[in-house]
Amino acid sequence: MDYKQYLEELLLAVPQQGASDLHLSPGHYPALRVSGRLVMLGNKPILDQETLNGMVLVLLGDKKDRFVAEKELDFSYSLNPEVRFRVNVYQTQGFYATTLRFIPQEIQTIEELGLPPVIKIFSKLSQGLVLIVGPNGHGKSTTVAVLLNEINKERAEKIITVEDPIEYILSPDKSIVNQRELFRDTNSFEKAIWSSVRQNANVIMVGELRDYPTMAAALSAAETGHLVFASLNTGSAVQSIERIVYSFPADQQNQARSQIASTIAGVVSQRLIPRIKGGLIPAAEVLIATPAVRSLINDNRMQQLEMVMDTGYDIGMISLDRSLADLVRRKEITLEQAEFHSLKPMELRSMAR
Repeated sequence: MDYKQYLEELLLAVPQQGASDLHLSPGHYPALRVSGRLVMLGNKPILDQETLNGMVLVLLGDKKDRFVAEKELDFSYSLNPEVRFRVNVYQTQGFYATTLRFIPQEIQTIEELGLPPVIKIFSKLSQGLVLIVGPNGHGKSTTVAVLLNEINKERAEKIITVEDPIEYILSPDKSIVNQRELFRDTNSFEKAIWSSVRQNANVIMVGELRDYPTMAAALSAAETGHLVFASLNTGSAVQSIERIVYSFPADQQNQARSQIASTIAGVVSQRLIPRIKGGLIPAAEVLIATPAVRSLINDNRMQQLEMVMDTGYDIGMISLDRSLADLVRRKEITLEQAEFHSLKPMELRSMAR
């Protein structure tokens, strides 16, 4: 079998069928994720070890030795300039497997994605920390790319991204754009953030706040007058702030809380929900850093932030449950889907009425 040709055939099926991901696992049919649901390609043969190994080796290229050493690896793969994927290869029961996330070439606008228009204010800032959070696979990278592209189109800035791997390619417009990939262009998120300061960046994007050193570097960059965008795999604005604080050593947590209070510009927490008429639509929680929000963070009164979001609707703040309830009332999503993604299903049901 020509493994490269078969792999390309499967990869081309992803955009052709409007899928977000391709899953290749031993003992299973190739599968696409379409509108959040797995769809087995039953017209293809079940994947055996030899076929999977052949396709994974095509994907890996010169990264094979690193994969053998680490057992799992993230990187990007381009089929052609229009078809790119974020790839994760791994082992399962000693066999190779891979998941590939399709990265559209075109970066859509806030309006086209159905995101709250208010989040555009974060692209107008000159400094501060903006967190884009939510579960894995719910569009965080897309939202960050949209905001960076807004800056790129409207302002002459120097934008440096640090990603693992690089996802959306930002074509330089008014800004200088440098995109750096972990292990290819830099050895760590932390070191790349500190270097970005010396590289005279105005805007720094951190693909993921994974650990204390990265979080500390991102906070310091925001504190020294840079606009920093970063993502976290957390469920809400409150959880995101707490995650950062508690990643610091116990004797530094009060200082970290103070740093967040002084630098935070906003938090967007999002979910992609299956629409009644097909496809996915975002539900988004938006926290904007008003003086009241900063005071609550500084005083460690995190749980009161939810009340602030509920009462800050007139300036664009919105809780996740209100966003979900709005989608139910507009008949975009079912109540059952809204409850599944809600942090407080009982309250959501009342709001959706």
